[in-house]
Amino acid sequence: MSEMIAHLSLGFAVALTFQNLALAFVGCLVGTLIGVLPGVGPVATIAMLLPVTFGLDPVSALIMLAGIYYGAQYGGSTTAILVNIPGESTSVVTTLDGHQMARQGRAGTALGIAAIGSFFAGTVATILIAAVGGPLASVAMMFGPAEYFSLMVMGLVFAVVLANGSVFRAILMILLGIMLAGVGTDIQTGETRMTGGFDFLADGIDFAVLAMGLFGIAEILRNLEGHETRDIVNQPIGRLLPTLQDMRRSLAPILRGTAVGSILGVLPGNGAVLGPFCSYTLEKKLSSNPQGFGKGAIEGVAGPESANNAGAQTSFIPLLTLGIPPNAVMALMVGAMTIQGIVPGPQVMTKNPDLFWGMIASMWIGNLMLLIINLPLIGVWVRFLKVPYRLMFPAIVMFCCIGIYSIGAQPADVVGIGVFGLFGYLMFKVGFEPAPLLLGFVLGELMEESLRRALMLSRGDPLVFLERPISAVVLTLAVLALAITLMPRMRRKRETVFAE
Repeated sequence: MSEMIAHLSLGFAVALTFQNLALAFVGCLVGTLIGVLPGVGPVATIAMLLPVTFGLDPVSALIMLAGIYYGAQYGGSTTAILVNIPGESTSVVTTLDGHQMARQGRAGTALGIAAIGSFFAGTVATILIAAVGGPLASVAMMFGPAEYFSLMVMGLVFAVVLANGSVFRAILMILLGIMLAGVGTDIQTGETRMTGGFDFLADGIDFAVLAMGLFGIAEILRNLEGHETRDIVNQPIGRLLPTLQDMRRSLAPILRGTAVGSILGVLPGNGAVLGPFCSYTLEKKLSSNPQGFGKGAIEGVAGPESANNAGAQTSFIPLLTLGIPPNAVMALMVGAMTIQGIVPGPQVMTKNPDLFWGMIASMWIGNLMLLIINLPLIGVWVRFLKVPYRLMFPAIVMFCCIGIYSIGAQPADVVGIGVFGLFGYLMFKVGFEPAPLLLGFVLGELMEESLRRALMLSRGDPLVFLERPISAVVLTLAVLALAITLMPRMRRKRETVFAE
């Protein structure tokens, strides 16, 4: 306990510097804004802002990007409640009861309980990361190349299991991501691979180009295709502080939502996204009045919003301790760390303790900032909601092009984001999700490196992955999870659950 307090003291000393406080505030403010604006999610925003991180030190850059991520969770609930449009995918469930509360003149109460639940869940998740981070990193220090390879395989398998839609399509996207990671020059042999004779591909596909295209440009194309219908509530916002009766009704859902979100946030794939859905289902089943859900039940806002924020923060656990990203946003964080010359994994805690504990402390500070930022600025967010998307997208495209060109001054990079943007849009049209591709791309290079090192140490014997106990157990779990998911009966059940 004393060791954890010492580590947190170091973290707060790092996070409370003027620069890091300012960047945490900027991250939270930008995150809230993009959460509020329908059609611009945290993945697209972080992808677009990756070039900005080049001019910052690693700790400051990651504190800002993390603020954008969990800030978007707060902002998404504002849009869901006031406009009936989820500003972020994890806020879909909040629309069901939050918007009904707003139509009944209780928008302030819905926004207030969402903020209180999110702050509580964020605080618990921060303590949880601090508590399990050290022991997990210590265990991970015992891992060799074989264990890391098996762990990454399991991570990709879970990404398939929890991905929305077809299992086979998710597998194809992961394999395509791994293949794209292999484009460029082989570090060991010096031979070029899959470059098609293009010199600009000799160094491989730039992570920022791929991420900005797949999630920035493709997202714009998707949003331009749809018709905007914004059901902005004209009722007065009302009091922001919930009554004692509202708090009594919300207390248990907040506690349960925090627990559900914290557990699911650690899982690779759609774990953090599934948290609010699972919390809503749980609250409806436990409620003495399930008929009230969908008609303005405050429990339908308190539980999912707590799960939402808890999952967003606990998804940092596998990233910071094992170096494995559990979702697309964390894959972008891996990209940002790599850009800064930091190798994600258990060594981060020992080699970069300022980064590890500074980020954890900044999460709690960021949650406090969000509580202060969001509630007083409700009127400002409502005005932003009235901005038509057709007026925003030219500015977004311009910033994408300027940002990507500023990295290496390569015209090919600007063309690249356009190509990957069109590719991402076409994949969406035929039912393929881009998130598994990004995970495959990020983990592809790390998997290849671990595979080669493991085979070199075992003198080419592939049985090393089964002879080492931890590696064998992890691979067995991965195979079992995939086999169970591919069973026809389980596939039907899985599709029913996702549909619900």
